[in-house]
Amino acid sequence: MELLLTDDAVTAELASLPGWTQADSSITATVTLADFSAALLYVGAVAYLAEAANHHPDILIQWNRVTLTLSTHSAGGLTSADFALARQIGQLTL
Repeated sequence: MELLLTDDAVTAELASLPGWTQADSSITATVTLADFSAALLYVGAVAYLAEAANHHPDILIQWNRVTLTLSTHSAGGLTSADFALARQIGQLTL
């Protein structure tokens, strides 16, 4: 089981992740893409990364906007797995 990160560790991790913010016990990022089709392609790429990591974000698609929310539900908050996946997602070319 993953260990929860301290508040200081969460702050330090967020400093290296542009576009991600903390909301309670999760981190969230919203990406705006060209259109609905591009949003779906982006979500497919995120899904591929999530499956490979066995760590799955909540995903909200609103036409050309995709909001991703990460939290380690089994641990009850934020762990290193959340930030590792967020870094991988951040590497995707839009």
